[in-house]
Amino acid sequence: MKLAAESTSTPLPALIWWFIPLTAAIGAAGYVIWVTKFQKKYENKTERSVGKFQSFQRSFKSRDSEKEQL
Repeated sequence: MKLAAESTSTPLPALIWWFIPLTAAIGAAGYVIWVTKFQKKYENKTERSVGKFQSFQRSFKSRDSEKEQL
């Protein structure tokens, strides 16, 4: 009797074990598509931020060199 009861409940765990990897694969594919679609947008913003920070640093260096000349 126990074998018959166990065999009727096996489709649910089997579906769960297929659902988890399938969800992970779809999520990974979605992430890859999202990254490739928006990567250039974020790279440009990062480069702009780095450029602004470098010019900010250079402004202090130019002030220091002016003070040394005085």
